[in-house]
Amino acid sequence: MKFSISKNELYAALQIVGHAISSTSPQPSLRGIKIDAENDQLILTGSNADVSIQKTLEKNEDNQLNIMEEGSILIEFRYLNDIVRKIDSDFILVEIIDGSLTKFSGNSAVFKINGMVARDYPIIDFSKPATFIKMNTQQLAEIIEQTTFATSTKEQKPVLTGVNFKLSDNMLNCTATDSYRLAKKTIALDFEGEFNITIPSKSLNDVKSTMLSDTNEEIEIAMNNKKAQFIIKDMIFQTRLLDGVYPETDRLIPKEFKYTLNMNKDDLIHAIDRTIFIKNDNMIINRLQCSSDEVVLTNKSQEIGESIENLVASFNGDPLDISFSGTYVLEAIRNLKGNNLVISFTGEMKPFILKTTDDDTVLQLVLPVRTYN
Repeated sequence: MKFSISKNELYAALQIVGHAISSTSPQPSLRGIKIDAENDQLILTGSNADVSIQKTLEKNEDNQLNIMEEGSILIEFRYLNDIVRKIDSDFILVEIIDGSLTKFSGNSAVFKINGMVARDYPIIDFSKPATFIKMNTQQLAEIIEQTTFATSTKEQKPVLTGVNFKLSDNMLNCTATDSYRLAKKTIALDFEGEFNITIPSKSLNDVKSTMLSDTNEEIEIAMNNKKAQFIIKDMIFQTRLLDGVYPETDRLIPKEFKYTLNMNKDDLIHAIDRTIFIKNDNMIINRLQCSSDEVVLTNKSQEIGESIENLVASFNGDPLDISFSGTYVLEAIRNLKGNNLVISFTGEMKPFILKTTDDDTVLQLVLPVRTYN
């Protein structure tokens, strides 16, 4: 194998594929990136067994790829990344000089690194599943931003560490919950089929950081009962799915409400943010007391002190006294678009809904906290 390529183009590709690499993997081959040089293209593959990324660099004016000899090699990512980053040259020449010994050269710098033979790399099936949908990259970015924060970080219920994608009747419902809060994003899709899969939130956040920088692109999401693929341009991001039946979360969402609070979203963000230093057992617990005359937000700790603030808001319903996790409400409203916030309540110890009048595709739900004030 022997090829030359633009340093910047190769380095940018390595940063993308590197998202799939685990430097602590017990399997040496999974600590490396597989490089295949063939047919005027360079294919970079990385995997940690749960996530796999394949990036293809076609010969063009930007990368000025020149393949002089086809072949394959497997090189540990941390060494490969450092070499490409530190070589002081616009172009890099890469060649296998003896078995798996690989030479990297640019200007006066030369590195020789022991690689691994490509056949040691596990076989990864990048075949495209038969079921797939298409959407704009901006739509997918919004789904990820507005749901993944609500997934569970605990492994006791693995299925809750991901976002559930459920399509039926041309409506895609994306739901995340950790049992104490819920985030749901709904979009209409022109697709007649049905599916119900749960994708790990970490995989989705990696998709966002590696694939969704251009908001004007179309992205394909292909899936079967084992894996999901995100396909755009010259890149495939493949992830395993989470096993287990996702809970029927729709029954948790109230259908009727007795109380409604309307206010500016940023005003509530700033009001809660001003109280975050007051914690009980390392938790931010805010108390909201609402009536037709006033809306008061308080936070109290015997060790630290107390915060009391009158909010500019409009409240409809009988007087209400409810407490909640300030962290959960902050994360929920920060991921709502628009400024006209509507919070709907059914009772002091029942879940409440946060939405904005500007975007009816997103719903945030938070469970209250029992306090003894």
